[in-house]
Amino acid sequence: MLWSVRPRVLVVDDEPGVRRALQRGLTAEGMDIVVAGDGPSALQVARTGSFDAILLDIMLPGLSGYRVLQQLRAEGVRTPVLLVSAKDGEIDQADGLDLGADGYLVKPFSFVVLVAQVKALLRRGATEGGGHRLKLGELIVDRAARQVSMSGEPVSLSPREFAVLDVLASRAGSVVTKDELLRAVWGDEQAATRNAVEVYVGYLRRKLDAVGAGSIVRTVRGHGYLASTGEIDAVMGT
Repeated sequence: MLWSVRPRVLVVDDEPGVRRALQRGLTAEGMDIVVAGDGPSALQVARTGSFDAILLDIMLPGLSGYRVLQQLRAEGVRTPVLLVSAKDGEIDQADGLDLGADGYLVKPFSFVVLVAQVKALLRRGATEGGGHRLKLGELIVDRAARQVSMSGEPVSLSPREFAVLDVLASRAGSVVTKDELLRAVWGDEQAATRNAVEVYVGYLRRKLDAVGAGSIVRTVRGHGYLASTGEIDAVMGT
């Protein structure tokens, strides 16, 4: 992709003060942070596949971090996960790693160590490539095959339409500006303008609407566009 973006990290912790502190600190480190405060919310947004790494506390209301991780791996979501826990026993760490965690950090931890571990996860994810699936409800964007399906049925998109949807789905629940879409999809093409973005978003919407997915791509007036679902809205307050 032609667009260089800040890595997107999901921070999951049930303590508001911890979430705020981590959001401030990791944002200052050049990351785009989304937060969740309970297991079900974390699972809802993480299963989109739109994050580069997940920082996941184990003790969560509604669904433990272990179960969130287990469900994500069962659904084929391969996003690197760093488990965080006050438990420092070898069995606890082994359990987390056996479930598919990529790392385990014990509370209390140094913020410097946390940042180093998160950056290590981001590097690992980058070397493994971006050929994974993005999921918005029943809409699936297969980045490796460059194919889209809705409720199991293929959706025919042009390469440019696919690129627009790919950018929006990779930032599920967050607004992408017209300028960001222009840089991501058209790069340095001199003839491309914001009007081209509007035109192709229109093409994309019509094709999604034809398969019952028209509500997924939306205009946020004065800001840009976003791809989301009602479930993601409820978690992120979109």
